[in-house]
Amino acid sequence: MPLLIPSPAGRLEALLTEPKVFRGEWAFALCHPHPQFGGSMRTKAIFRSARALQALGMATLQFNFRGVGESSGEYDEGRGEKEDVHAAVDFLQQRFPKCRLGLLGFSFGSWVGFQAGVSDDRIVQLVGLGIPIRISDFSFLSECRTPKLIIQGSLDEFGPPDDLQKWFESMAEPKQLTWVEGSTHLFEGKIRELQQALIDYFVGRYGMPFVNPI
Repeated sequence: MPLLIPSPAGRLEALLTEPKVFRGEWAFALCHPHPQFGGSMRTKAIFRSARALQALGMATLQFNFRGVGESSGEYDEGRGEKEDVHAAVDFLQQRFPKCRLGLLGFSFGSWVGFQAGVSDDRIVQLVGLGIPIRISDFSFLSECRTPKLIIQGSLDEFGPPDDLQKWFESMAEPKQLTWVEGSTHLFEGKIRELQQALIDYFVGRYGMPFVNPI
């Protein structure tokens, strides 16, 4: 159900979901795409990614960056939005103190979320969707030793294969890159493939069972 969580800008509108079968092992914060281009916690790829994580028994926290929906403040070009990510992680840690914590970001949300995540020892898994490598600098990940999953559309106009592959190869291990064939940046028409890529990764890496319907 929707709730408001404290942040340096005032409060953030959020949606916390504990699935019917909650394993009590993982909790994920999900960071939405660019707020100036319609991104919000209810963006389809974010909402459906949350459902995939819930299918594995994880709790999820979708939240609106400052200035979006009922969240306080205004767009801050990524600076203040990093504070919003930390506020979301603080909330998750307090709510689920025994859980491993992860961050998932889509496009702008991956750029902001990953910057916050690399400096936060509480984050043990990073997931990036639609990395906009052509318009944002992700070089800060070159020495990051946190496990990283990147899911990219093969037709992504902001992160085409040649550029994305070169950047991916420059990152430290552990890492995994999964291509969604035929998908553009927004994963339109490829949401099921996106969900399956998430599920396959966590089943393969962590041995997590499928415990809830998507």
